[in-house]
Amino acid sequence: MNQKTKCLYGFLVLIAVLLPFQDFIYLVFAMKVLCFALFACAFNLLLGFTGLLSFGHAAFFGTAAYITAYFCKEMGFSPELGIVLGVLGSGVLGYLIGSLAIRRQGIYFAMVTLALSQMVYFLAVQMPFTGGEDGIQGVPRGMLFGFIDLNDDVSMYYFVLAIFLLGFALIMRTVRSPFGQVLKAIRENEPRAISLGYNVDRFKLMSFVLSAALSGLAGSVKALVFQLATLTDVHWHMSGEVVLMTLLGGMGTILGPVVGASIVVGLQNYLANIGSWSTIATGFIFVLCVLAFRRGVVGEILAYLKIKS
Repeated sequence: MNQKTKCLYGFLVLIAVLLPFQDFIYLVFAMKVLCFALFACAFNLLLGFTGLLSFGHAAFFGTAAYITAYFCKEMGFSPELGIVLGVLGSGVLGYLIGSLAIRRQGIYFAMVTLALSQMVYFLAVQMPFTGGEDGIQGVPRGMLFGFIDLNDDVSMYYFVLAIFLLGFALIMRTVRSPFGQVLKAIRENEPRAISLGYNVDRFKLMSFVLSAALSGLAGSVKALVFQLATLTDVHWHMSGEVVLMTLLGGMGTILGPVVGASIVVGLQNYLANIGSWSTIATGFIFVLCVLAFRRGVVGEILAYLKIKS
């Protein structure tokens, strides 16, 4: 990482740290952006750096949200323990789904993940502890480590920011490690990676499980921020949204999914006042972005500046 990139990241972190001291951005909205930015970054690890298009990532996001919501509300667990259980649950689910999905490639891989994700959605509708169409509501944020009150939005914001930064740093370290270089090799030319002696299926599965666990981390935190887990979290629309966030920001770039998530969540929030016209306006903006930024917003900027992602 060069000096300019370090300065950029430092500047962005400084803005995020100082955000609670301003009046023009609602903190809950900022927390939503951070949750979905982490979700998009986790998905980008699979699509952008491994070359695997999953249409079922909502299963991991929503499963972790339900697990965290259930244990924090019904069992009285602390928020940190609820998040750990949610991440473990999504990681195990990622291993089960990934073990089946990686046996296929291309569109068949995408369809397998979509089908298995829909099975998770069906279970979320039918299982008694999920609350059916009502979901799990009134999830207590609780006391972090027994003394930090997360009911205060400022405390909750800094907790979400810390989770996001840890997840983002883990993804960045993974991508720039020898493991990440192998993932890029698989993305670029899988037969050649096999000829070099790499166990491609094992690397794919590891990438899939890591992506699923980080997606679950985003889902768990989101359940605490909004104090609910609903069917929206496991619906295939959520899988479509995270694909859109990644492509819009810049697939295969580190910062692209963060920018893409900010754009999508921002449009959803600020265009909600115009009713059904918001869908048309959002679609029109997306079409313009796709035509103008074929590599994604960040991808085009990096290409223009001739900076390697």
